[in-house]
Order: sequence, then structure tokens, then C-alpha cells
Amino acid sequence: MSTTPEETAAPDAMGRFRKWAAIAVAVAAIGYLAYALYRGLSETANELVSFSWGWYLPILGLTLVNYGLRYLKWHYLLGRLGVRIPHSSNIWIYLAGLAMVISPAKAGEVVKPYLVKVMTGAPMARTLPALVAERGTDGLAVVILSAIGVSTFYAEAQSVIVWTFVAIVAMLGIIASKTLSMGIIRIVESLPVVGGIGQRLEESYLAMRTCLAPVPFMVTIVMSLVAWWAECVGYWLVFKGMSVSAGLDVSTFLYAFSTVFGAPSPGGMGMADVALVEGARELIAGLTDGQAVASSLLIRIATLWFGVLLGAGALLYMERVIKRHADPSEAIEK
Repeated sequence: MSTTPEETAAPDAMGRFRKWAAIAVAVAAIGYLAYALYRGLSETANELVSFSWGWYLPILGLTLVNYGLRYLKWHYLLGRLGVRIPHSSNIWIYLAGLAMVISPAKAGEVVKPYLVKVMTGAPMARTLPALVAERGTDGLAVVILSAIGVSTFYAEAQSVIVWTFVAIVAMLGIIASKTLSMGIIRIVESLPVVGGIGQRLEESYLAMRTCLAPVPFMVTIVMSLVAWWAECVGYWLVFKGMSVSAGLDVSTFLYAFSTVFGAPSPGGMGMADVALVEGARELIAGLTDGQAVASSLLIRIATLWFGVLLGAGALLYMERVIKRHADPSEAIEK
């Protein structure tokens, strides 16, 4: 007997997540152990033991602020596209996507528009731009936060920030030009192998223009800036819990820049962690190797791995959410 997408969506996603999670956790654990050994394992362990754990609740709270604002942004963008889905269901879809940030190139995050399709019938060509706009404005916000302090704290890296910013602006410029974008789509349509996707590309492009029109663009950028700055504040509180004197300005730059630097890696694993350690050692006076490694580990658990854990729970619960929407009368904007 055949199974429906509603019956297979969550199990398939959970299966992929288990595979990626097993690899990611193994790589991260081995990487941190090796790096801690290199920098001083016993000193790192001592810093973790002596950390004032009362600070960790507000740190996790700030991470939830980040997730909450980014969820509202995702919900808002779907609404702009005419896809209405109740918060009681959509929040589970968003949380499921957090588990997939550890997938190669974060490709697993397409589980979000896929689950929206399962629940509402909205085609992915129409909702995928909401994901791209959501993650794109996240990226732009982190670049902006990095740019604020790059000339003060790490002038050598200005070119990385500038060229990243230029690339984002160039992509936005292409999207803003309907003539140029439609011309590119027409070229794709004329190609022998991929020409068949031209219609879907056009639908996605028009949806993308809706998501990145001036008003929604400004709304989502402001939400992204506040969301990501909340995690920068969380990183600053990590140093407070370690009794390390580190300014909010340098903490903001370090966290934002390491996020940009780690973008090519799934969840920033490895690249962002090393950038946090080496950047902190360079910019925070008197910081020991053990403190640098411990602070990186603490903030990455509170941001990346906390999100992955929430996402895993959401994936486990997703079958129930899907079944709750099995009645077609609950699906809006099909």
C-alpha cells in the first residue's frame, strides 16, 4: 500500500537528520577535543567547571529571542506570499528547520517549505523564496553587525566584509531589476536540458520580489539585526560568567564576524569555532587559551547545538502536527 507525503515527510526528514547529526556531533566532538588538547585541555576543563552557570539561563533566553524573531520573520514572509498557516503549526515547521542547519550547505532547511507544502498545498516554487529571503536577510544582518566593528578590531578583514556585502547587494540588485532577472530566466528556458524549469523559476522570482520589496525588506532586516545582536549579547554574557573583562562592542564583532567566517561550513562547524577562539585571544586582553576555548564551546552549545536539539524534538513531533492538518478544511491558501 502506498504512503502519502503526509505520512512520509517527517520520518524522511528525521532519517536524514539522524545521519547528519551523527556525523556533525562526531566531527564537532573530535574537533573540540583536538583543539582543546592543542590549547590546553585541563585549563579548558577548569574554566568550564568554574563558570558561573547562573549566567547560562539568560544566555539561552537570548538565543530564544533570536529564534523567536526569526520565526516571526518566516511567518511574516509566508503571509506576504498569501500562505496562511497557524502559529501553532508553523512554529513546529520553523523549529524543524533548526535541526537542518548542520546539513551540507544547510540544504536540509528546505524541509520548511516542503512541510508547508504538505500542510497547505502551497507549491515549493512559491514558498522557497520565503526561506531564501529569511536566510538572506539573516546573512546581511550579520555582515552589518560585523562591519560596525571591523575597522576597529580587525582592519585586515575589511575586504572579507566588503566583498561579502557587495555580493549580497549585487544579488539584491539583480532581483530588483525585473528586466534583467526575466532576461536570465528566458535564457534558462532556451537551454535544452534545464529549460523545463523556466516556469517554476519565474514563479519563484516573482515570489522573491514580493519578499524583498522595500517594506518587507526593511521589516525583516530590522528583525534580523535585533535577533542576531541578541546572540552577540549572549556571547558577552559568557565572558561575564567567566569573570573576563570583555566589552559588548568587541563581543558583538567577534560573534558576528565568526558567523560570517563560518558561513561556508554546515552550522559554521569548525570555522566559526576557530574564529571565535583565535579572535578572542587576539582582541581580549589577558584572555587565556583555556578561556578562549571554553567561551567558544559555551556560546556554540547555547546557539547552534541548542537549536539542533529543539529541531530534533520538533521533527519527532512533526507527524502529529501533520496529522492534525490532514483535514483539508484546515489547509488555507492551497
